[in-house]
Amino acid sequence: MSRIGKKIRKLPAGVTAELRGADLVVTGPKGELKLAVHPRITVVINGSEVTVQVAGESQRDRALWGTFSSLIENMIDGVVAGFIKQLEINGVGFKAAMKGANLSLEVGFSHPVEVKPLPGVKFTVEKNIITVEGIDKQLVGEMAATIRRVRKPEPYKGKGIKYVEETIRRKAGKTAAKTAA
Repeated sequence: MSRIGKKIRKLPAGVTAELRGADLVVTGPKGELKLAVHPRITVVINGSEVTVQVAGESQRDRALWGTFSSLIENMIDGVVAGFIKQLEINGVGFKAAMKGANLSLEVGFSHPVEVKPLPGVKFTVEKNIITVEGIDKQLVGEMAATIRRVRKPEPYKGKGIKYVEETIRRKAGKTAAKTAA
């Protein structure tokens, strides 16, 4: 029995959910999200409550049950409040700027790197903090990971792009290794 899957998801005021064919559509104040429902999953909408049921009792079915229940909860949270990921740029001369809707990163390469946002995702830059916002949790996380991948933080000086809540484990350099020996 899936503890996550059997939870009943409540729809807040101003949020509607409906099934259109094999898709679940959740609409709220921030926008609309669509999810293709797996054939072994049944989504039941009863007024302002959404429940997920599963066809069988195999391990794969139970995994799908919990996964789809969490995906539906994320859709509800997204259309109500949205999701935010923040990244921090560390390094001398490293900076980020907006060029229209695109993000321009100068992170030690011979050229600036341009990152285009996926549909439904918005960037903002303030000093050395990049904010990625959107209503789809997966897209927000994917865009934040794409930005971080441009210049991952290195362990010796900590230069690069990292998540704000991330801590970088620092390594001792060569001079520290020589003095210890």
